[in-house]
Amino acid sequence: MSADVRSARGARPRRFDLIAFDWDGTLFDSTAIIVRCIQRAVADVGGAVPSDEQAAYVIGLGLMQALAHAAPDVPPERYPELGQRYRHHYLALQDDISLFQGVLPLLADLRARNHWLAVATGKSRRGLDEALRSSALHGVFDGSRTADETAGKPHPRMLHELMREFGVEPERTLMIGDTTHDLQMAANAGCAAIGVSYGAHEPEAFDAHGPLHVAHSVRELHDWLLVHA
Repeated sequence: MSADVRSARGARPRRFDLIAFDWDGTLFDSTAIIVRCIQRAVADVGGAVPSDEQAAYVIGLGLMQALAHAAPDVPPERYPELGQRYRHHYLALQDDISLFQGVLPLLADLRARNHWLAVATGKSRRGLDEALRSSALHGVFDGSRTADETAGKPHPRMLHELMREFGVEPERTLMIGDTTHDLQMAANAGCAAIGVSYGAHEPEAFDAHGPLHVAHSVRELHDWLLVHA
């Protein structure tokens, strides 16, 4: 499949064939709302409400993995209820979430350069599909993987499956994300990574995971990719 479509789309990119993006905090300006929803969900089930920093740390993990980490005093038998309360609060606020400014031109330029574009996210398949249908990103991505259909970050299965789908080697694959979970997943898959500092995790934590670059804005990310990818 990839060879036929590659031929139709043009020449191979210079360095990376496949560029995978995290979703929340990388493409979508959703960090603050997700933090609020986690805190409200934990409060609803009577747990100790995590701080903003504690709630932000789990962004990017699979939902139940994230909630369990954010609410260690909530017993496992209440995790389904905790997940339901999170979804309730998220659905009430999801219309307030928007793309970071500059994301659409970035993705358009990468497609014009014949990169495969993919999403590797801790969201559920249902949540990602809903987000894609309700945004200007419908049809932009060539592939996607979610935590509930593969494995949660930092397990490399999402990237392994995407690389197999497009027949791309790890050294020709780049992961872009706003958390240490994203960067560790890339390292576990043998891929290069870029961190963005405008999402959930403080960029000082990125160095240990060896990103090629840390971008402090979408514009900076755009410029780096056009030169180096």
